[in-house]
Amino acid sequence: MKFTHATLPQRVVFAAGESPAAVAAEVEALGGSKVMLIASDREKELADPIAQEIPVVLRHEEVVMHVPVEVAERARRAAVDAGADILVSIGGGSTTGLAKAVALTTGLPIVAVPTTYAGSEATNVWGLTEGETKTTGLDDKVLPASVVYDAGLLTTLPGEMTVASGLNAMAHCVDSMWGPRADPIDRALAQEGIRALATGLPAVAHDSTGVEGIEQTLYGAYLAAVAFASAGSGMHHKICHVLGGMFNLPHAQTHAVVLPYVLAFNAPHAPEAEARIAQAFGSRKAGAGLAALREVLDAPRALRDYGMPEDGIAKALGPITKAIPDNNPAPVTDENLTALLKAAWAGDPIN
Repeated sequence: MKFTHATLPQRVVFAAGESPAAVAAEVEALGGSKVMLIASDREKELADPIAQEIPVVLRHEEVVMHVPVEVAERARRAAVDAGADILVSIGGGSTTGLAKAVALTTGLPIVAVPTTYAGSEATNVWGLTEGETKTTGLDDKVLPASVVYDAGLLTTLPGEMTVASGLNAMAHCVDSMWGPRADPIDRALAQEGIRALATGLPAVAHDSTGVEGIEQTLYGAYLAAVAFASAGSGMHHKICHVLGGMFNLPHAQTHAVVLPYVLAFNAPHAPEAEARIAQAFGSRKAGAGLAALREVLDAPRALRDYGMPEDGIAKALGPITKAIPDNNPAPVTDENLTALLKAAWAGDPIN
């Protein structure tokens, strides 16, 4: 056994129903006295109780999917102009992503308060979109110093978004089995993440206000993100990042659609990973376990349903091929990648 594993330094607080006090404690512990609070107007009701407990000097509401460069630049200027010394983000992956974009150039610490299962809060990965191109990178400055998970903040998350966001977390787990830096620790975390998500998501789908199901899903999403931060971005995420940036597709739904096709593509060439995934699902085969879960959740099925044009397959082929890591378990060719993308675009059954 020979590998190098890096564990990222971060405080994680699970505090159902107690986020205002928990966030205030984290801000104080980090020495923050001038908070830039990043939360879209959609999150206002969730953010207001937290804002009352912390020293806010600026509330920033311009949050845009995939973090366009020009949006990031406006937020960065606002942080500097306000003299902020700490960032608090309340929202999903786009909100966390904007906080990361600010931290990347200012070095300000982040306290992240997730309201979806995106997982970005537990990684040192940043992403910015310029035109049709989404660029991602690694920098420890963007890793939130603290994360506060409050299941109560997710009780109003719409059912469709819960499913898509949870399957996005599942994709972090699956990609962590064979990412470019994947190691045994990543695989162990990812396997437990899959088990937790497969347990929590059906419970949340049945009762979107049930705190136990939400907490199990948050736990799984956190493990997924920790594994992914270490293992790195594999084939699945490279596909989704290219498609998302190129066609402005919704992030979580794109991941939810593409996941089963990538799993079917790679699993035959990664028997250890396939066995771990299957065991986590309590299924004989990994693909069957994921398919059963997707059926229960009525998961998103086709990229065309979210605005991807069919001729976009040929346009995306080159950038995706270039982005996929060399150590992907299955050999990638123009032919088999085109077939995968066509199937995901149409929502074809997986053989």
